[in-house]
Amino acid sequence: MMSFSHILYRSFSTFPQPNSTTSIKSIANDLYKERSLECLVQKFKKYSELKRFRTRAGIYEDTVRKLAKAKCFRWIEEILEDQKKYEDISKEGFSIRLMSLYGKAGMFEHAHKVFNEIPDRNCRCTVLSLNALLGACVNSKKFDFVDGLFKELPKKLSIEPDLISYNTVIKAFCQMGSFDSAVLLLDEMEKKGLEPDLFKCNTLLNGLYGKGRVSDGEKIWELMQKKNVVPDIRSYNAKLLGLALDKKTKEAMELVEEMKTRGVKPNAFSFNALIKGYVIEGNLEEAKWWFDHIGEGESAPGKKTFEIVVPFVCEKGELELAFELCKEIFNRKFLVDVSLLQLVVNTLVKESKMEEAKKLVQLGKRHSYCRYDLKLPSGE
Repeated sequence: MMSFSHILYRSFSTFPQPNSTTSIKSIANDLYKERSLECLVQKFKKYSELKRFRTRAGIYEDTVRKLAKAKCFRWIEEILEDQKKYEDISKEGFSIRLMSLYGKAGMFEHAHKVFNEIPDRNCRCTVLSLNALLGACVNSKKFDFVDGLFKELPKKLSIEPDLISYNTVIKAFCQMGSFDSAVLLLDEMEKKGLEPDLFKCNTLLNGLYGKGRVSDGEKIWELMQKKNVVPDIRSYNAKLLGLALDKKTKEAMELVEEMKTRGVKPNAFSFNALIKGYVIEGNLEEAKWWFDHIGEGESAPGKKTFEIVVPFVCEKGELELAFELCKEIFNRKFLVDVSLLQLVVNTLVKESKMEEAKKLVQLGKRHSYCRYDLKLPSGE
């Protein structure tokens, strides 16, 4: 039997060598269709010999994403470290790309190494490199490191942080739940003449309202008005969720009307927030009404809507509705956690609705899109 190494050797001995006439489109298609990840790595390294290939950031991102999904981190390191032999690495932009790719793969230590090597290549670090490193830190979920890097590196390298720098650090603080530190950073920005932008405000709104800190969220909302930062759908949705969590559905309804008057069309997330508010308040009739009337297209009930409503109607004893909603989940091919469906099965059995319970179990097992291993409670 032929060994794998021999097969791999034979594969590359017949692999057409890239040249000046090889189109980038054909190269991209070749890499996209390659199913062997080891072959993909070898082909990528070979194609990297072409300078015009090295200018295609999209191909780099697609390849790293594919390898990261398969958790082939050593091969990500292999193809990215291989790039350092080309003269492009002496340009800050190419190092920034490598840092970004390592960050998206969750390999922050490697991104940090690339950053530290920049001065060795007779290339000066600018705020762009700082932002790339901070971004890699956030993408790698190394949130604890962001603040230290942000305080240390600008002084050490004589770099002045810009709006993107602050946005990234604020995002890290919000991910950590350090909202007070994020708000303090806004004050620091204002002293430096950097005005808050919509991205940064939305980051704070999502963090504060999402944690139920409505009063703090309102302060950011007031700041936006003061600085003429116009809220978008993400801003309104963050506030809607905060009001829902705080059992302020009346104010949430008023906010939806405000959105409409300002030309911001509510979407599925907006309506889910309203429904969630009524669920928290225990208002079954309003939750059911909004579920039935949230519209079609982008606003139609989606997977998240069902995940909010199904447990609630079970709790309220609306078992016929729960049964119909589960059938709708199957019909729409939504991928939900099996525990959601099992909850309905268990509740149906508890209320002696065996026929409906058995029907759901059968539907789950026969479902072609995703088979759910539902079970009748023991003894049934």
